[in-house]
Amino acid sequence: MSQRLTIALDAMGGDHAPDMVVAGADIARERHPNVHYLLFGDAARIEPLLAQRPALKALVEVRHTPDSVAGDAKPSIALRAGRQSSMRLAIDSVAAGEAACVVSAGNTGALMAMAKFVLKTLPGIDRPAIASFFPTLRGESIMLDLGANTECQPENLVQFAVMGAVFARTVLALSEPTIGVLNIGSEEVKGNEVVRAAAARLREMPLPGRFHGFVEGNDIPGGAVDVIVTDGFTGNIALKTAEGTAKLFAEFLRRSFQSSWAAQLGYLLARGAFKRLKQRIDPRRYNGAMFLGLRGVCVKSHGGTDAIGFANAIGVAYNLAANGFNDRIKEEMQRLGGSNPLPDTKAAAV
Repeated sequence: MSQRLTIALDAMGGDHAPDMVVAGADIARERHPNVHYLLFGDAARIEPLLAQRPALKALVEVRHTPDSVAGDAKPSIALRAGRQSSMRLAIDSVAAGEAACVVSAGNTGALMAMAKFVLKTLPGIDRPAIASFFPTLRGESIMLDLGANTECQPENLVQFAVMGAVFARTVLALSEPTIGVLNIGSEEVKGNEVVRAAAARLREMPLPGRFHGFVEGNDIPGGAVDVIVTDGFTGNIALKTAEGTAKLFAEFLRRSFQSSWAAQLGYLLARGAFKRLKQRIDPRRYNGAMFLGLRGVCVKSHGGTDAIGFANAIGVAYNLAANGFNDRIKEEMQRLGGSNPLPDTKAAAV
């Protein structure tokens, strides 16, 4: 894409902001030289960081904001009291058409509340969903929802499936992504009424991908499907269980290699392989959760990430905005029946 694209950054969001945000933008600048940045935050803290990076400074407009959203702020309070915060004004710039997308490592609940209030949802989408990447044996999969909606109706899961498939086609360049609904078994009779009703409808729909059916938790890392659809309660637990398991495995491995001189020698001999493994499962590589279903691209970076991870979140936002992701969702929803692609599922779930 040769045309310049503007990305708004919440410079005060995250555990290590604004240093991490500015450093991440500098890394992203090398990958996407046609991007211009709007940095919202404390100018007195941002300007000295930019002075050390003249190449980035030439591409940045700093907009001073007196407030920022605390990491532990309740979403409802942040929505009312944070109108002049760096997060809110960055989102406002997308709504005003000044920026094509926004990236923040700040409070997830506050970001979702503000983005939904300011940007609104796309036609045909009842609720936005949080989607992100998941490493698998086959490459990468996409899972949604990861926490935005703890309780869902069948039509919500159907909408998530459509958005997830478009996301996979846009970001992973898959022509026909496979879609699965997370369940406690693969048989059609398994699960609650919501997942069964959603699956019944997905089997009949001309999706922007191929419906695989139900998948179980152990199918996720195996890469059984490209898109895993679930409610936010289940998805968030699955994601954090996987993250915790990965940390546990890494700690067991570290202790094993420290257990004896022979084990340490074995590590030295296999160091190259373990370096490649570390790079493959590095959480920074998968940083950048997308709020799907809004009238604007909004990407949530992990709050504790570093500059490399934040640069990857910027890359996700860039790919979605540059490839017209929201336009593709609107086209799919219109193709599937306008504002109500699931006319009969509510009745089926009762």
